[in-house]
Amino acid sequence: MKNYFPKDSYDTPPGTPRYWGDRLLLGSRWGFFVPFIWDIILGSRKQAVKGLYDDEAWVKTCFKVLRYIEKCGGRFHIKGIDNIRKSPDSPLVVVGNHMSSLETAVFPAIIASIRPVTYVVKESLVKQRVFGPIMRSRDPVVVGRKNPREDLVKVLKEGREILQGGRSLIIFPQSTRNVEFDPSKFNTLGVKLAQRAGVKVLPVAIKTDFWGNNKIEAIKDFGPLSRDKPIYMTFGEPMEIKGNGKEEHRRIIDFITSHLKEWDSPIAG
Repeated sequence: MKNYFPKDSYDTPPGTPRYWGDRLLLGSRWGFFVPFIWDIILGSRKQAVKGLYDDEAWVKTCFKVLRYIEKCGGRFHIKGIDNIRKSPDSPLVVVGNHMSSLETAVFPAIIASIRPVTYVVKESLVKQRVFGPIMRSRDPVVVGRKNPREDLVKVLKEGREILQGGRSLIIFPQSTRNVEFDPSKFNTLGVKLAQRAGVKVLPVAIKTDFWGNNKIEAIKDFGPLSRDKPIYMTFGEPMEIKGNGKEEHRRIIDFITSHLKEWDSPIAG
């Protein structure tokens, strides 16, 4: 599989030009969303329905998303990629804050090109008529988001099986995407899973409000693009969970908040 990020950091090259579709649509959000829907979602769905959407195809299409974002004015600043390469003989639980659809769409281009990985996702994603086949092809852990206790038991059970099978797992412990990071709503699920499975946690801090959330829930993914906002992603050192994991959970929150402060992003409390 091609590794699109061979170095420890990546920055969008200066002078990256806008592509013709963005110019044609006058710099509106649809300069990005038209190719995202047509090329990425529908193209990937076609492959998934045929049983052809494997890890390599997933990485390739997610890297195309990154390129489309750059050609629509997005500027990435990614650090700590070498930390994903650490502990090569053991899977990781990747835990981070969740701002927008951008990290969901781009993470696989970075992480899955280095090690096998999947997501913990809400049930509605795998049941969608268009996006469902793509998500189901990734064999994720699916939660209902209606009964927190049932979701906890399922993630701990199925997540452990995935990790023991050699795949890493991406978890966003926040209940929903939000530009403001609220530590009180950042649960300990990722740490508990890593502790149960005997693997390390890889913290990641992100600032992805370039891709906004639509106020209408049904089309939340298709929010406005803020082309003046840089995109930041920083992966930390893998952490071994000791004791009850409270100290590691605190360190993950500190890692995220310190980077958000550096990037001037809002933090609750």
